[in-house]
Amino acid sequence: MKLLKPLFENNRRWAARLVEEDPQFFQQLAQQQTPEYLWIGCSDSRVPSNQIIDLMPGEVFVHRNIANMVIHTDLNCLSVIQYAVEVLKVKHIMVVGHYGCGGVKAAMSGGKYGLIDNWLGHLRDVHRIYRHELESLDEQEKFDRMCELNVIEQVNNVVNTSILQDAWNRGQDVAVHGWLYSIENGLLTDLDVTIDRENGLQQS
Repeated sequence: MKLLKPLFENNRRWAARLVEEDPQFFQQLAQQQTPEYLWIGCSDSRVPSNQIIDLMPGEVFVHRNIANMVIHTDLNCLSVIQYAVEVLKVKHIMVVGHYGCGGVKAAMSGGKYGLIDNWLGHLRDVHRIYRHELESLDEQEKFDRMCELNVIEQVNNVVNTSILQDAWNRGQDVAVHGWLYSIENGLLTDLDVTIDRENGLQQS
């Protein structure tokens, strides 16, 4: 426990700083949670959601996993999406990948990593789907493009959940976006794959 003492000291300084800036901050925060954004991102410790978009606690609902995946059998992720959409009524869902993603790199390597191979299999499917596009690129370009393609596929996975389809059928205003973050310069890139109710409802 003594080894973690600095973290508690950091916490107290952080809380004191926020109270100094706004004495009512934590009292107001405790009353309700009304974020407009759901961030689905990678677990990578270098990609902190709130800090990247400079939002305070309470302003963004967050789900993170290895390589920012949205898998239709992942009840954890689907439960987060459902709560965000149906209870919190978020307006925007951002799937945010990042260049240099270790999960993407591991999936592309073809190596064996144990239990995580079951998770990486979904990334290998993305690689297989786009193999003709990727094979013409050099290794760095291929890696970067795979990070982008993975986000695009995960945006489609969000859109095709019953949660989003039902929300749009109810007339709910929620859009899904695909972004890439660069750890090298701290900047976000919009992949311009936004899907909302007008263009996201499945054709019957």
